[in-house]
Amino acid sequence: MPELQTLEHHQTCLRVGRRVNVSADPRVIVSLDYPDAGQAMDFVSYLDPGLCRLKIGMELFTRAGPALVRKFIADGFDIFLDLKFHDIPTTVANACAAAADMGVWMVNVHASGGKLMLEEARESVIKMPQQPLLVAVTVLTSMDESDLQQTGTQGTVKDQVLRLATLASDCGLDGVVCSAQEAGLLKETFGPSFRLVTPGIRPGGAQQDDQRRIMTPAKAILAGSHYLVIGRPITQSEDPLAALLAINREIENAIQSQ
Repeated sequence: MPELQTLEHHQTCLRVGRRVNVSADPRVIVSLDYPDAGQAMDFVSYLDPGLCRLKIGMELFTRAGPALVRKFIADGFDIFLDLKFHDIPTTVANACAAAADMGVWMVNVHASGGKLMLEEARESVIKMPQQPLLVAVTVLTSMDESDLQQTGTQGTVKDQVLRLATLASDCGLDGVVCSAQEAGLLKETFGPSFRLVTPGIRPGGAQQDDQRRIMTPAKAILAGSHYLVIGRPITQSEDPLAALLAINREIENAIQSQ
């Protein structure tokens, strides 16, 4: 992780950030792709809950567990628990209930788990006192059509995304995880209330890394994305807070241009 900036610089950036983009619904979800809790906590100490949300994925959760999730929630951050549950319906339903019990803001499952799994997952979270958003993963942004063909799936990526998003919508889920390249199609099909969570976001000049279906923050918002999952362009920046603020300004400008 790049060395974080001085406290004075940090406080200056936060003051600027609060003037530019303090929102009750931050659009950026920072992906905490760290190998241990210590590095994640060091990084998050430089952020502000008014500027972003946080995503905890499989590696960090496997190492640090629910305690880290609860710590960040106590610090005021909304947490997207990105574990992509995919199992028999009862197991997934119980896992979603456990996530809701932790107080997470959003949790996801694989849409390819099928109708019964999605319905039972939905039923489990709506019974919880604090109900998280439940979204379904369609096609991973690291995959293209050749990858789909290797799994026996016929048709284009957009065909498969639309099939799985339709299933998720029919089962009453709040939205899907998809590439921003499919956001326009899904917004047109399901309307503005169906939330579109889009990884594979890369600001201009950033490395593509292991993502294939990518888009810039502004283009993703204009295409219909609600929330942008962004990791390395922020976490590996020489000045992560400044990188986050620049992305927030780009998003705000895109929203105002609509």
